[in-house]
Amino acid sequence: MIRNWFKNIGPGPLVAAAFIGPGTVTVCTLAGVNFGFALLWAMLLSILATVVLQEMSARLGIVSQKGLSEVIRTEISNPILRTLAILLILAAIVVGNAAYEAGNISGSVLGLETLIGNPTLQIGALKLNALSLSIGVIAFVILYLGNYKILERALISLVIVMSVAFLVTAILTKPDLGLVLEGLFVPKVSSESILTIIALVGTTVVPYNLFLHASLVKEKWTQTSDLKFARKDTIIAVVLGGVVSMCIIISAAAIKDAQVDNAADLAKGLEPFFGNYASYFLSVGLFAAGITSAITAPLAAAYVATGCLGWDSQMTSKGFKAVWMFILVLGVLFSSIGFKSIEIIQFAQVANGLLLPIIAGFLLWIMNKSAVLGKYKNTAIQNVFGILILAIALFLGAKSILKVFELI
Repeated sequence: MIRNWFKNIGPGPLVAAAFIGPGTVTVCTLAGVNFGFALLWAMLLSILATVVLQEMSARLGIVSQKGLSEVIRTEISNPILRTLAILLILAAIVVGNAAYEAGNISGSVLGLETLIGNPTLQIGALKLNALSLSIGVIAFVILYLGNYKILERALISLVIVMSVAFLVTAILTKPDLGLVLEGLFVPKVSSESILTIIALVGTTVVPYNLFLHASLVKEKWTQTSDLKFARKDTIIAVVLGGVVSMCIIISAAAIKDAQVDNAADLAKGLEPFFGNYASYFLSVGLFAAGITSAITAPLAAAYVATGCLGWDSQMTSKGFKAVWMFILVLGVLFSSIGFKSIEIIQFAQVANGLLLPIIAGFLLWIMNKSAVLGKYKNTAIQNVFGILILAIALFLGAKSILKVFELI
């Protein structure tokens, strides 16, 4: 039974690996430090929304055997609207992932630095971080092989390591379960917390994951009879990924009277509870979170770019490789020269929250087209959930814009 379950694991863990990166660790850390358990409800809402939207994305990929960007390009008949949609998607996903990549690699470096120090390489006048280069090489090798099974196994292993690290950390802080349950099921919103709520949604319901999932499922499954496996795979992986994010919030909420600005500071804040073990568990978790996202971000950008431009989207094609190489090299370069990515990651999470209604709107529109999905198009109930998520995303996005411009 267990062997059969592992055999049918699909892209779900890869999607979870993509949304639990250093950005998620940072945002969840700040949510826990600044608001305690009060924003756990936002993470629960994000998990439910992610399950609904990722299931749609997986269904689209299996039934159509195309990626989301390919379907959008072929289904929008008006050339002006099609061009605008493609430009919007390329700018948001490809350019956005280039910024994310520096943060992903930097996050993984933060994890390793605690364990083995910070070695540097001097090349002329340029000083490079050796750990950034090493992580870039690992990501390059895994992506260059172009083998879905190798990619899947590598990321699943890293996700398991990451999950155990953060889960153990949360348990060791001995949280008050009553307060945890209250934070989960009693929503609280204040003007101070609205941008953090948007960031929590943006870091979990990741727009680029909708493109990544639709493209990856067709590497694993080709028959509509496999939809049941894809649905189970999505639910289990996303829920477990959400539990990991909640563990980070719970761990951070335990910190009192400590200056915590990012995930690396989380270990320092927890040291009074259980000494240097905090540093070790969190370092391993942060390394795994960083390197999994450092692999999936270039991969997603490549699927989006090739789909939008009508190129061959096979992992071994030259155009596909060129896109992910470009994203990866930028990330390694920015991370190596000490590019400060924490602020950009946080900004990108908020931008993701604002972009979500647009991408979710595209997905809902496609999921109701009989020409694309036939009898597998959305049911009335699926549309109700989808529209509800879209409405919440629009509401939160509007509030965040008002907050940014200090109109509320």
